[in-house]
Amino acid sequence: MSSSGCTFEDRCVSVLCCRFCRQVLSSRGMRAVLLADTDTDLYSTDIPPSGTVDFIGSCYFTEICKCKLKNIACLKCGNVVGYHVICPCKPCLLSCNNGHLWMFHSQAVFGINRLDPSGVNVLLWGNLPDLEESTEEDTSCTSEEEYIR
Repeated sequence: MSSSGCTFEDRCVSVLCCRFCRQVLSSRGMRAVLLADTDTDLYSTDIPPSGTVDFIGSCYFTEICKCKLKNIACLKCGNVVGYHVICPCKPCLLSCNNGHLWMFHSQAVFGINRLDPSGVNVLLWGNLPDLEESTEEDTSCTSEEEYIR
């Protein structure tokens, strides 16, 4: 889904935490901008968060584009933290995008810069293991403090 003319390799990887209960929701977050409204800041991830969020409510469309969306809520506290793009619309697919379909509202989550294996430098998206290589940890019981240490 990512456009070939765009690069996101130098973007920082963030650990995403729920603002309401501080539960870690994803360890593969990226700061993003809404394609249909570039004034809206978000976080996004490329893989479904495992065991930390679930769908809530019905699918919906926005007035800005025709992407089919469904809200996601934190499993620990129940608050809506973002949405999943169930079916992207053609204009969004054709625009410069990072290929991420799991979006998190900046008012509902905060990001902590993830460190590389050395523990010194911030991990960049270009150095993050591919999905096949990734050993995505079970973050359902991991606290924000454990990621900061």
